[in-house]
Amino acid sequence: MANTPQARKRIRRNNRRAEVNTARMSRIRSFVKKVEMACEAGDKDGAAAALKAAQPELARGVARGVMHKNTVARKMSRLTKRVAAL
Repeated sequence: MANTPQARKRIRRNNRRAEVNTARMSRIRSFVKKVEMACEAGDKDGAAAALKAAQPELARGVARGVMHKNTVARKMSRLTKRVAAL
C-alpha cells in the first residue's frame, strides 16, 4: 500500500483517469462497431455516415492519449477500405 501522501494522491488520480479512459475507449469502440455493422449489412450510405462520425472520435482518442497513433491510423485505413469496397 502507498506510504507517502503523494503516492496516495497518485492512486486516487490514476483511478479517476482509468474511469475516464475506459469510458472514452468504450465510446470509440461503439462508433467503430456501428461502421462494421453497416458494412456487414451492406448499407453503403449508412457505413459512410458512420465512418464520418467515427473518424473524429478515433482522432480524439489519439489526442487524449487513450490510443496509439499508429493503431488509429490502421483502424481508419481498414474501415475506409471496407466502406469503399461496398
